Amino acid sequence: MRALVLSISFALVACACGGKGPDSRQYTLQGQIVSINPDRKVATIKHEEIKGFMPAMTMPYTMKDSKVLDGIAPGDLITGTLIVLPSDAIVTELRKVGQAPLEQPAKEDAPPASSGFELLKPGDTVPDATFLDQDGRKRRFASFRGSTLLVTFIYTRCPMPTFCPLMDQHFAAIQKRLHDVPGRVHLVSVSVDPLADTPAVLKKHATELGADPRTWTFLTGDRDEIDRFGARFGVSVVRELDDQRTITHNLRTAIVDASGKLVKVYTGNEWTPDRALADLEKGVVPLF
Repeated sequence: MRALVLSISFALVACACGGKGPDSRQYTLQGQIVSINPDRKVATIKHEEIKGFMPAMTMPYTMKDSKVLDGIAPGDLITGTLIVLPSDAIVTELRKVGQAPLEQPAKEDAPPASSGFELLKPGDTVPDATFLDQDGRKRRFASFRGSTLLVTFIYTRCPMPTFCPLMDQHFAAIQKRLHDVPGRVHLVSVSVDPLADTPAVLKKHATELGADPRTWTFLTGDRDEIDRFGARFGVSVVRELDDQRTITHNLRTAIVDASGKLVKVYTGNEWTPDRALADLEKGVVPLF
């Protein structure tokens, strides 16, 4: 299992529910604590496969309350209980079972600006890239110019309700608010799992979400080109060597103006549809 370096602000939404309910699922979580943010009740855990739910990954988990982290420190080997709800996931208990040195990520020199992997800054022109849309048509990113874009990165098999499914829900909510201003804002969801997310799979996913193709486009394509494109926004994707469909990734959502320039990037999943709409209204395009 490979660890993924996650930004501090990449955190799960805090849970408003305290325990199991009729729609909850309970799983055993086993792994190692990588880091702790006690003020936010969040711990990043490098865990083993959660059978029947998700593969081995390194990702942040929200605790039921800060007491769950009492006596727990980075490097601790733990076992715990993960409760998955329809729209959230929380850890209700953690127990230390050992301790081990943390894996140190390999040091890499920052890529030179000429490599094309430097992070975009507000005002930078977003580079063009070639994709396939949900109808299997070749689509260049530059073809969206003329509309302000809200762009996010997801994959359809993502099991965590507070990750890709939450991005889908946010975009669906925004789409409903945009019905009176067709063409001014376009939603774009880029899959980081092109091996599984074929155009046909994305088409089915879009239909299930009620996505209007006039307002919301799903993109897939060449894996390396998607990774290069996403990296410019700060998207990090790790795929297991033995199964490229086993994915660990972070979340980035970006506003791109009608001329193709980056306006801002939301880190993680703490942004809301209201915030995105306010930012669009305030700095990019009159919506209402």
